Amino acid sequence: MTLSQKLTAEAIGTFTLTFVGVCAICMNAGGLVGIALAHGLAIAVMISAMGHISGGHFNPAVTLGVLAGGKMKLNEAIPYIIAQLVGAVVAAGAAKFIVPAAMAEAAKLGTPIPAPEIGYGAAILTEIILTFFLVLVVYGTAIDHRAPKVGGLFIGLTVALDILGGGPISGASMNPARSFGPALVGGYWDMHIVGWIGPIIGGMIAGVLYSKFLGTERQ
Repeated sequence: MTLSQKLTAEAIGTFTLTFVGVCAICMNAGGLVGIALAHGLAIAVMISAMGHISGGHFNPAVTLGVLAGGKMKLNEAIPYIIAQLVGAVVAAGAAKFIVPAAMAEAAKLGTPIPAPEIGYGAAILTEIILTFFLVLVVYGTAIDHRAPKVGGLFIGLTVALDILGGGPISGASMNPARSFGPALVGGYWDMHIVGWIGPIIGGMIAGVLYSKFLGTERQ
């Protein structure tokens, strides 16, 4: 695959995740369970459709986790992240145009924001743990050649379970692009740094751990 094909796939996948997630939150589609399923299904479907083209990252934290594990080069990782951010911003713009203004404002355009009683430390630690789970599953189900070929399903389920467990605490971003798109379009920057620091740290820890201690390199 050419780099342009990979970047297009990454932008489309991240667009899908962000658009579906923002709309589900703004329209309160099924409460927390519905929101978790919307995000999880979006990831499962797009990884199944695009994973053979780009690897199906759709998330700068996943890309940096793959980079940290030595599975891609920096000169490819940077364009991936840019494509993901662009996809998320365009998706948030589309959602803002579609969703009634009052509902978008009430939900802060679906921007992942920690609960009011949660401080920076707790929110960042939650995001580290949630993203660690996510990237570990990416490695274990999609990157490791020994893995069963069901990565899309189980990565999507991991996103869903992370939102169910961590959504009420940190907003369960696990994805700087997912945080950045609606924050930029809607102007909701509350504790925005949480959606970058936690996922990046968690993703890179998982990438190094799996690559160096759990992956085939140890055989």
